[in-house]
Amino acid sequence: MLTNFSLDPSMLATIGGTFYPTGYSMVMFPDQATAVSVGTELASTLDGSEVLLVTPAAMFAQITPTVSDNDDPLPSAGTEGATVRAYTKLAKEGHHGLLVKTPDEETAERMMQVVRRSPYSMAQRYRMLVIEDL
Repeated sequence: MLTNFSLDPSMLATIGGTFYPTGYSMVMFPDQATAVSVGTELASTLDGSEVLLVTPAAMFAQITPTVSDNDDPLPSAGTEGATVRAYTKLAKEGHHGLLVKTPDEETAERMMQVVRRSPYSMAQRYRMLVIEDL
């Protein structure tokens, strides 16, 4: 079932507190209709996988603030801050996201088989210490 996103503390990096949902993938779509359509299909296709709709409002209220002080006093060694900034830029343009539980390579590939049938703007998979472009 497609549900609305709600930030869980486990989705934050241990150091710095930036949005880093290990074991999930974030896919951004140009509009809400596409995100809802793909999300509904993924929810029925990926048995037991959590599929969360991330609206621009949810992005601004819950995810964007996780990078507010991320680069103070030193820049982050990783790309998580830049990735959140990219999501925020897309959300400002009206893009909607799906946060999908993808605990393994097989689930991520099955997800992308569905995602690739629609226009999407960005797809990232969060693994331990690595943000992978999909």
